Amino acid sequence: MSTGRGAEGMRVLFAAPAHLWDAWSPALRAACPEMELCRDGDPAGFDALIYAPGYPENGQALDFTPFTRARVIQSLWAGVERIVTNPTLTQPLCRMVDPGLAQGMVEYCTGWALRTHLGMDRFAQDGAWRNRLTPPLAQGRGVTVLGMGELGRAVALALAGLGFRVAGWSQSGRPVPGIEVLAGDALPQALGRAEILICLLPDTAGTRNLLDAERLALLPPGATVINAGRGTLIDEAALLAALDRGRPGHAVLDVFRQEPLPPDHPFWRHPGVTVTPHVAAETRPASAAPVVAENLRRAMQGAPLLHLVDRVRGY
Repeated sequence: MSTGRGAEGMRVLFAAPAHLWDAWSPALRAACPEMELCRDGDPAGFDALIYAPGYPENGQALDFTPFTRARVIQSLWAGVERIVTNPTLTQPLCRMVDPGLAQGMVEYCTGWALRTHLGMDRFAQDGAWRNRLTPPLAQGRGVTVLGMGELGRAVALALAGLGFRVAGWSQSGRPVPGIEVLAGDALPQALGRAEILICLLPDTAGTRNLLDAERLALLPPGATVINAGRGTLIDEAALLAALDRGRPGHAVLDVFRQEPLPPDHPFWRHPGVTVTPHVAAETRPASAAPVVAENLRRAMQGAPLLHLVDRVRGY
């Protein structure tokens, strides 16, 4: 079964910004006590790297070439667009798929979808009795989830469980039991039914500026866009112009091309935009450390790795 040596005694480099060490090192050591977790050392002496962008902290991209013994690069984050393009990376790269991350994304997207659906912001506390603003039931509201990976599937199923008319869209159209999944060229159809559009696509060459002026115009009037995927998905100028036309009617944005979002960015001032500071889903050490430990053991035992990144697709 195993072609490699056992996991006992493996040396692992914590190749992540220094401020993450105090939170992550206890959880990682508890989940994988057999490893030697290091913050520095001879690159040729490490069996694996636990990596997050921002390392090294000199602003330069990490050179993976000297890590000749490393059997896996385990990302701490779900997004790997800042890693996969590194030309020195030849080792297997695994992205983070963490149950806590998925739960956080479900809670964020469900919360904002319900707030939008119920029109909760329409009820100003000003003494006016607005009892004619009753929303439809969830089955009367069309929701589309762009991106049907681990996070998209979890969000789509949660919203379907609340009764919403949920459809998903992905380039491949891979089936998800209980969810209508549209593929590829059916993107206009997916957008046209989306009274609430939830964007959970990765950052790839095929998704950048996917929501441009032409595609935003396909949304129903007054639709809400919730982007918790990647900021590069949306053409920012096109979105601002579309909001001025009421199509969409509102955008809840958690991710941006530049983060932190500059204080003078027009998103802060536009009445049709709600900015949240990249808080939709966080990788939490307690739930993610067992995922890391499992992949480290698999790498050392020569077993198939979990959540291996496809270099061609970029995720």
